[in-house]
Amino acid sequence: MIRAALSVLVLLAPACVAASPAPPVPLLPVPSPSQLRWHALETYAFVHFNMNTFTGQEWGEGTEDPDLFQPSELDCAQWARVCKQAGLKGIILTAKHHDGFCLWPSDVTTHDVASSTWRAGRGDVLAELSAACRAEGLLFGVYLSPWDRNAPAYGDSPRYNDHYVAQLEEVLTRYGEVFEVWWDGACGEGPNGKRQVYDWERFRATVCSVCFEGHRQKPSWCLAVRMMPRMPASFATRAHWRQSSSLGANSAGDSLPSPHSRPVNVFMLKCTNA
Repeated sequence: MIRAALSVLVLLAPACVAASPAPPVPLLPVPSPSQLRWHALETYAFVHFNMNTFTGQEWGEGTEDPDLFQPSELDCAQWARVCKQAGLKGIILTAKHHDGFCLWPSDVTTHDVASSTWRAGRGDVLAELSAACRAEGLLFGVYLSPWDRNAPAYGDSPRYNDHYVAQLEEVLTRYGEVFEVWWDGACGEGPNGKRQVYDWERFRATVCSVCFEGHRQKPSWCLAVRMMPRMPASFATRAHWRQSSSLGANSAGDSLPSPHSRPVNVFMLKCTNA
Protein backbone atom coordinates (compact mmCIF):
# COMPACT_ATOMS: atom_id res chain seq x y z
CA MET A 1 0.00 0.00 0.00
CA ILE A 2 2.78 2.41 0.94
CA ARG A 3 4.68 1.49 -2.23
CA ALA A 4 1.61 2.21 -4.40
CA ALA A 5 1.09 5.61 -2.79
CA LEU A 6 4.70 6.56 -3.49
CA SER A 7 4.30 5.57 -7.11
CA VAL A 8 1.26 7.79 -7.48
CA LEU A 9 3.16 10.72 -5.97
CA VAL A 10 6.10 10.18 -8.29
CA LEU A 11 3.81 10.02 -11.30
CA LEU A 12 1.96 13.18 -10.32
CA ALA A 13 5.07 15.26 -9.51
CA PRO A 14 5.97 16.19 -13.14
CA ALA A 15 2.44 17.43 -13.75
CA CYS A 16 2.82 19.91 -10.87
CA VAL A 17 5.79 21.69 -12.50
CA ALA A 18 4.55 24.84 -14.22
CA ALA A 19 5.66 25.46 -17.79
CA SER A 20 8.28 28.22 -18.28
CA PRO A 21 6.53 31.50 -19.04
CA ALA A 22 7.14 33.12 -22.40
CA PRO A 23 9.50 36.11 -22.29
CA PRO A 24 7.75 39.47 -22.19
CA VAL A 25 7.25 41.35 -25.41
CA PRO A 26 9.98 44.02 -25.69
CA LEU A 27 8.84 47.54 -24.92
CA LEU A 28 10.21 49.43 -27.90
CA PRO A 29 12.51 51.07 -28.57
CA VAL A 30 15.25 48.73 -27.33
CA PRO A 31 19.04 49.18 -27.55
CA SER A 32 20.94 47.70 -30.45
CA PRO A 33 23.90 45.33 -29.93
CA SER A 34 26.31 48.20 -30.60
CA GLN A 35 24.62 50.33 -27.95
CA LEU A 36 24.87 47.51 -25.44
CA ARG A 37 28.57 47.22 -26.25
CA TRP A 38 28.91 50.93 -25.55
CA HIS A 39 27.18 50.52 -22.17
CA ALA A 40 29.57 47.69 -21.36
CA LEU A 41 32.45 50.20 -21.50
CA GLU A 42 31.05 51.62 -18.23
CA THR A 43 33.57 54.41 -17.54
CA TYR A 44 36.25 56.32 -19.40
CA ALA A 45 38.05 59.62 -19.00
CA PHE A 46 37.35 63.03 -20.49
CA VAL A 47 40.50 65.16 -20.38
CA HIS A 48 40.00 68.92 -20.73
CA PHE A 49 43.52 69.97 -21.67
CA ASN A 50 44.10 72.77 -24.15
CA MET A 51 44.93 76.47 -24.33
CA ASN A 52 42.62 77.14 -21.37
CA THR A 53 45.00 75.12 -19.20
CA PHE A 54 47.54 77.93 -19.61
CA THR A 55 45.25 80.96 -19.60
CA GLY A 56 43.04 79.93 -16.68
CA GLN A 57 39.87 80.71 -18.63
CA GLU A 58 36.87 78.45 -19.05
CA TRP A 59 36.17 79.76 -22.56
CA GLY A 60 39.04 81.30 -24.49
CA GLU A 61 38.67 84.31 -26.76
CA GLY A 62 40.42 82.87 -29.79
CA THR A 63 43.03 85.63 -29.74
CA GLU A 64 45.56 83.76 -27.60
CA ASP A 65 49.17 83.62 -28.73
CA PRO A 66 49.86 79.98 -29.71
CA ASP A 67 53.14 80.29 -27.83
CA LEU A 68 51.18 80.30 -24.56
CA PHE A 69 50.71 76.58 -25.06
CA GLN A 70 53.86 75.27 -23.38
CA PRO A 71 53.37 71.94 -21.54
CA SER A 72 56.88 71.50 -20.17
CA GLU A 73 56.37 67.98 -18.85
CA LEU A 74 53.63 66.50 -21.01
CA ASP A 75 53.54 62.72 -20.57
CA CYS A 76 50.53 61.17 -22.28
CA ALA A 77 51.88 57.72 -21.46
CA GLN A 78 51.48 58.59 -17.78
CA TRP A 79 47.87 59.69 -18.40
CA ALA A 80 47.13 56.38 -20.07
CA ARG A 81 48.80 54.34 -17.31
CA VAL A 82 46.80 56.10 -14.59
CA CYS A 83 43.52 55.65 -16.48
CA LYS A 84 44.29 52.00 -17.05
CA GLN A 85 45.12 51.48 -13.37
CA ALA A 86 41.85 53.19 -12.43
CA GLY A 87 39.88 50.73 -14.53
CA LEU A 88 38.83 53.27 -17.17
CA LYS A 89 38.31 51.98 -20.71
CA GLY A 90 39.42 54.98 -22.77
CA ILE A 91 40.30 58.67 -22.96
CA ILE A 92 38.54 61.51 -24.79
CA LEU A 93 40.60 64.68 -25.30
CA THR A 94 39.54 68.24 -26.10
CA ALA A 95 41.27 68.37 -29.49
CA LYS A 96 39.81 71.87 -29.99
CA HIS A 97 37.79 74.01 -27.58
CA HIS A 98 35.83 77.20 -28.27
CA ASP A 99 38.98 79.33 -28.68
CA GLY A 100 39.81 77.29 -31.76
CA PHE A 101 43.31 76.22 -30.73
CA CYS A 102 44.09 72.80 -32.21
CA LEU A 103 46.18 70.25 -30.33
CA TRP A 104 47.29 68.80 -33.65
CA PRO A 105 48.97 70.51 -36.63
CA SER A 106 45.95 71.43 -38.75
CA ASP A 107 46.12 72.18 -42.44
CA VAL A 108 43.29 74.73 -42.26
CA THR A 109 44.41 77.04 -39.44
CA THR A 110 47.56 78.47 -37.93
CA HIS A 111 45.95 78.59 -34.47
CA ASP A 112 47.49 75.28 -33.52
CA VAL A 113 50.47 73.53 -31.96
CA ALA A 114 52.51 73.98 -35.13
CA SER A 115 52.52 77.74 -34.45
CA SER A 116 53.85 77.26 -30.92
CA THR A 117 57.52 76.97 -30.07
CA TRP A 118 56.59 73.94 -27.95
CA ARG A 119 58.67 71.08 -29.28
CA ALA A 120 59.97 73.40 -31.97
CA GLY A 121 56.56 73.51 -33.64
CA ARG A 122 56.55 69.75 -34.20
CA GLY A 123 54.34 68.78 -31.26
CA ASP A 124 51.12 66.81 -31.70
CA VAL A 125 49.15 65.97 -28.56
CA LEU A 126 46.67 63.82 -30.45
CA ALA A 127 49.49 61.70 -31.88
CA GLU A 128 51.06 61.24 -28.45
CA LEU A 129 47.83 60.41 -26.65
CA SER A 130 46.47 58.07 -29.31
CA ALA A 131 49.77 56.15 -29.27
CA ALA A 132 49.70 56.01 -25.45
CA CYS A 133 46.13 54.69 -25.50
CA ARG A 134 47.05 51.94 -27.94
CA ALA A 135 50.03 50.95 -25.80
CA GLU A 136 47.78 50.54 -22.75
CA GLY A 137 44.89 48.93 -24.62
CA LEU A 138 42.63 51.96 -24.12
CA LEU A 139 40.16 53.49 -26.55
CA PHE A 140 40.88 56.96 -27.95
CA GLY A 141 38.26 59.64 -28.63
CA VAL A 142 38.07 63.35 -29.37
CA TYR A 143 35.98 66.37 -28.47
CA LEU A 144 35.97 68.86 -31.35
CA SER A 145 34.18 72.13 -30.61
CA PRO A 146 32.03 73.40 -33.49
CA TRP A 147 32.26 76.91 -32.01
CA ASP A 148 35.55 78.44 -33.09
CA ARG A 149 36.25 81.98 -31.89
CA ASN A 150 39.45 82.17 -33.93
CA ALA A 151 38.30 81.03 -37.38
CA PRO A 152 37.78 84.03 -39.74
CA ALA A 153 35.09 82.06 -41.59
CA TYR A 154 32.95 81.58 -38.49
CA GLY A 155 29.53 83.18 -39.09
CA ASP A 156 29.83 82.65 -42.84
CA SER A 157 27.99 79.40 -42.35
CA PRO A 158 28.74 77.45 -45.54
CA ARG A 159 32.39 78.46 -45.53
CA TYR A 160 32.92 77.65 -41.87
CA ASN A 161 31.12 74.31 -42.19
CA ASP A 162 33.67 73.43 -44.89
CA HIS A 163 36.43 74.41 -42.44
CA TYR A 164 34.96 72.30 -39.64
CA VAL A 165 34.46 69.24 -41.84
CA ALA A 166 38.10 69.49 -42.93
CA GLN A 167 39.17 69.42 -39.27
CA LEU A 168 36.87 66.47 -38.56
CA GLU A 169 38.51 64.58 -41.40
CA GLU A 170 41.96 65.41 -40.05
CA VAL A 171 41.35 64.06 -36.56
CA LEU A 172 39.49 60.99 -37.84
CA THR A 173 42.10 59.90 -40.39
CA ARG A 174 45.47 60.61 -38.78
CA TYR A 175 45.38 58.90 -35.41
CA GLY A 176 44.05 55.39 -35.85
CA GLU A 177 40.72 54.25 -34.52
CA VAL A 178 38.59 56.92 -32.85
CA PHE A 179 35.93 55.25 -30.75
CA GLU A 180 33.90 58.32 -29.86
CA VAL A 181 33.42 61.91 -31.00
CA TRP A 182 31.90 64.58 -28.75
CA TRP A 183 30.11 67.65 -30.07
CA ASP A 184 28.25 70.40 -28.34
CA GLY A 185 26.00 73.12 -29.67
CA ALA A 186 27.78 76.15 -28.25
CA CYS A 187 27.36 78.87 -30.85
CA GLY A 188 28.19 82.53 -31.27
CA GLU A 189 28.51 85.29 -33.83
CA GLY A 190 31.38 85.47 -36.25
CA PRO A 191 33.49 88.47 -37.30
CA ASN A 192 30.70 89.37 -39.75
CA GLY A 193 28.23 89.72 -36.86
CA LYS A 194 26.17 86.75 -38.05
CA ARG A 195 25.40 83.68 -35.99
CA GLN A 196 26.85 80.48 -37.34
CA VAL A 197 24.40 77.82 -38.53
CA TYR A 198 25.95 74.39 -38.13
CA ASP A 199 25.29 71.69 -40.70
CA TRP A 200 24.79 68.85 -38.21
CA GLU A 201 23.66 66.39 -40.84
CA ARG A 202 26.82 66.99 -42.85
CA PHE A 203 28.98 66.62 -39.74
CA ARG A 204 27.27 63.34 -38.93
CA ALA A 205 27.61 62.10 -42.50
CA THR A 206 31.30 63.00 -42.50
CA VAL A 207 31.97 60.95 -39.40
CA CYS A 208 30.04 57.98 -40.78
CA SER A 209 31.68 58.23 -44.18
CA VAL A 210 35.23 58.51 -42.88
CA CYS A 211 34.86 55.81 -40.26
CA PHE A 212 32.71 53.26 -42.04
CA GLU A 213 32.74 53.49 -45.81
CA GLY A 214 36.42 52.60 -45.82
CA HIS A 215 35.81 49.92 -43.15
CA ARG A 216 38.53 51.52 -41.11
CA GLN A 217 36.63 51.34 -37.83
CA LYS A 218 35.21 48.47 -35.82
CA PRO A 219 31.41 48.17 -35.83
CA SER A 220 31.28 48.98 -32.11
CA TRP A 221 32.30 52.60 -32.77
CA CYS A 222 29.90 55.12 -31.32
CA LEU A 223 29.23 58.83 -31.24
CA ALA A 224 28.34 60.79 -28.14
CA VAL A 225 26.61 64.12 -28.51
CA ARG A 226 26.58 66.60 -25.64
CA MET A 227 23.35 68.45 -26.02
CA MET A 228 23.24 72.21 -25.72
CA PRO A 229 20.28 74.58 -26.21
CA ARG A 230 21.08 75.55 -29.79
CA MET A 231 21.41 72.05 -31.17
CA PRO A 232 18.46 70.86 -33.28
CA ALA A 233 15.67 69.52 -31.11
CA SER A 234 15.71 66.27 -33.05
CA PHE A 235 19.11 65.53 -31.53
CA ALA A 236 17.56 65.63 -28.07
CA THR A 237 13.81 65.51 -27.56
CA ARG A 238 13.23 63.07 -30.43
CA ALA A 239 16.47 61.11 -29.99
CA HIS A 240 15.45 57.82 -28.47
CA TRP A 241 17.03 54.38 -28.82
CA ARG A 242 15.50 53.57 -32.19
CA GLN A 243 16.63 56.82 -33.82
CA SER A 244 20.02 56.85 -32.20
CA SER A 245 20.89 53.49 -33.74
CA SER A 246 21.14 55.26 -37.08
CA LEU A 247 22.11 58.71 -35.82
CA GLY A 248 18.98 60.12 -37.43
CA ALA A 249 18.72 63.88 -37.17
CA ASN A 250 16.74 66.73 -38.61
CA SER A 251 19.01 69.63 -39.52
CA ALA A 252 16.19 72.13 -39.92
CA GLY A 253 17.56 74.12 -36.99
CA ASP A 254 14.53 73.89 -34.71
CA SER A 255 15.39 75.15 -31.23
CA LEU A 256 15.46 73.04 -28.11
CA PRO A 257 12.16 73.59 -26.28
CA SER A 258 11.54 73.85 -22.56
CA PRO A 259 12.21 72.04 -20.25
CA HIS A 260 15.43 71.31 -22.17
CA SER A 261 16.85 74.81 -21.82
CA ARG A 262 19.72 73.43 -19.74
CA PRO A 263 22.48 71.21 -21.15
CA VAL A 264 21.68 67.51 -21.15
CA ASN A 265 23.60 64.47 -22.33
CA VAL A 266 22.19 62.28 -25.09
CA PHE A 267 24.28 59.50 -26.51
CA MET A 268 23.82 58.82 -30.21
CA LEU A 269 25.38 55.48 -31.03
CA LYS A 270 26.42 53.97 -34.34
CA CYS A 271 26.16 55.19 -37.87
CA THR A 272 24.37 52.12 -39.21
CA ASN A 273 21.24 50.24 -38.24
CA ALA A 274 23.15 47.09 -37.39
